[in-house]
This record gives sequence, C-alpha cells and structure tokens, in this order.
Amino acid sequence: MDSDNWVVQNLINALDTWNSKLGEIWTLITQTPETFKGGTIWSVIKTIHGSVQAIGLALLVLFFVVGVVRTCTNFNEIKRPEQALKLFVRFAIAKGLVTYGLDLMLAIFKICQGVITTIISASGLGGATKTVLPTEIINAVESCGFFESIPLWAVTLIGGLFVTVLSFIMILTVYGRFFKLYLYTAISPVPFAAFAGEPTQGIGVTFLKSYTGVCLEGAIIVLACIIFSLFASSPPVVDTSAAAVTQVWKYIGELIFNMLVLVGTIKISDRVIKEMMGL
Repeated sequence: MDSDNWVVQNLINALDTWNSKLGEIWTLITQTPETFKGGTIWSVIKTIHGSVQAIGLALLVLFFVVGVVRTCTNFNEIKRPEQALKLFVRFAIAKGLVTYGLDLMLAIFKICQGVITTIISASGLGGATKTVLPTEIINAVESCGFFESIPLWAVTLIGGLFVTVLSFIMILTVYGRFFKLYLYTAISPVPFAAFAGEPTQGIGVTFLKSYTGVCLEGAIIVLACIIFSLFASSPPVVDTSAAAVTQVWKYIGELIFNMLVLVGTIKISDRVIKEMMGL
C-alpha cells in the first residue's frame, strides 16, 4: 500500500532494506565459491592455492621426517616391512591430499550444498517471505495530526535504524562465510601436509573438521531464514483500539525481536554447528 506520509515511508524503506538483504541471502546461500561474484575471486584463490602447494610439498617432507623421528625409537624399526609400509602409505596419502586437496574440499562443499538444497526443497519455500507493513498501522499513522505524529517520528526513526542495522549485520555474516571458504581453500596445502607425520596429523584433522563446519553453516542459515519466513507470514497482531504511537511501538518492538532472533541465529551459526556436530 503506497502512502505519502513520511512516518510510513520511513518504515517501508527500512522493511524494503530488510527484505532486500534477506532475499540476497537466499541467492547467496545456494551459490558456490566458483560462481560467487562472477568467479573472479575464485580464479585468484586457485592461483594462490597453486603457489602454496609448493610450500605444502616442502612441509610434507619436513612433517614426514619429524613423524619418523618421533614415532621410531631407532633405525631398525624402519626396516621392519609393516612399519615401512605404514610410513609409505601415510606419506602417499599426505602427498595426495596436498596435490588433490582442492578436489576433496569441493566434494565436501557439494555434499553440504546438497543438504542445503534438500532443506530448501522440503520447506516448500521458493524464497524469503517479505515483511510488509500492516494496513492497520498505515491507517493509524495517516489519521494522526501534526502534533500527534511527533512521537511517531522518534519511534519510527529508532525502529527504522534498528531494522537497517540488523539487515547489514545479517548479510555481512553470510558474506563472511564466503570469505572463510576462500581462506580455507587458499592455505589448505599447508594443513594437509601435516598428515605426513603422526604427531602432526591433528592439524590436518582439525582443518578438515573446521572446513566442514563452515560449509554446514549454510544449512543453519537456511533453516533460520525458513523459520523467520514462517514468522513473517503471520505478522504481529495490531491492536486497532490503542493509540497510534502505541500500535507502532508494539509492532516495531515485536518485529525487531523476531529479527534479532534471526540475526542472532545467523551470527552464531558456526557455534551451533560445532555444538551439534562436534566439529
């Protein structure tokens, strides 16, 4: 519903910003690192990954030697066929991870994206439900005189500011997930090289668990958006018998509370995954 009232327009603009950022999240969460921002960032990250591979191969030998020294008390142990085979297999696996680790990471990402796609399909939602200013609020505001609308200005300014700030905090968290995916991809040869030594293999295991957690953050973000969309489909009840400023204040208060729950869940999606999966 269109309105020329400044108070109404301020609320509508804030909600438009929120709806725009929420819709952007639905678009971003289904993208891959290769397609994000046209793939330009991915091309640079792949180049960096290739350069870091040389460092990973050098560290591979170092971690392997350290592992042999730490696990074998004397040279005769290495001569034993079972021990020599064990060391050879470990070195071969570590070498494969350093060389083909990018393929492994993409495979993990695709599996996690499959989980996200399944959640979206099962929800039956094609996108985020838009939050719309109720007609009752618009009519109540437009019926106010000049002096009656002064308190409404303050309420809508504060409420609109909160909604706008929450919108940007929410979208920044989603963009931050892509940054973390790129960071993990760029330096992956180094922690993968740690698999060459038994004492250092914990570095590689922690890296893979952390990367899987970052990939699965998308599932928590999607679930949070789905729950909020169901909330948005049933907007806060407006008491038309109350004063206009009371109606607006109650509506904005309940709306911001729901938005805070969504933004808070998105912000702690990494912690939620770690607690749920033990990653």
